[in-house]
Amino acid sequence: MTAPAPALELRAIVDAVAADPALWRPLVLHDAEQRRFELLSRDEEVEVWVVSWMPGHDTGFHDHEASAAAIVVAEGAIREQRLAVGRAHVERHVAAGQALTVRPADIHRVLHSGPTPSVTIHAYSPPLRRMGQYESDDDGTLRRHAQDAEEELRPIAA
Repeated sequence: MTAPAPALELRAIVDAVAADPALWRPLVLHDAEQRRFELLSRDEEVEVWVVSWMPGHDTGFHDHEASAAAIVVAEGAIREQRLAVGRAHVERHVAAGQALTVRPADIHRVLHSGPTPSVTIHAYSPPLRRMGQYESDDDGTLRRHAQDAEEELRPIAA
C-alpha cells in the first residue's frame, strides 16, 4: 500500500485546482437534498473531488481510515468540528481561499456554513476506500460504523 502524500503536497494540489475554476466549475451541482461530490481525478497515490454544499449539509463525525486529506474552500464557507471527548468539539470556520488538512486518524465532521452555496476541493492520499462514521449512544458510548467511500457521509440518526 502506498504511504499517504504529505499534507503540504495535498494542500498544494487542492490550491492549484481551486485556482483554476475551469477545472472544477463544470462539476459543481448544488442540490438542497444532499451534498454532491464529483471525482475530478484519481491515480494510485491521490484522488481529487469537487464537493457542492448547501445549507443544512453535514457529513457527521467520520474518519478517512488510512487516507490523509486536504480541503480548500473554492466558494462560500464550511465549518469543521474535531471530535473532543468530555469537552466542546474543536470548531473552526473555513472561508473561501482557506484550507484544512486531516490526518488519517482524525475524527471530524464538516458542515455547510453561511446562507449561500459552497464548493470545496478535496484531495485524499491514498485514495479513499473506506471510512468510519461515528455515533454516540444515549449512555455516551461511541460507536464506529465502517462504510465504503462511495457512500455519502451523513450524520447517523441516534
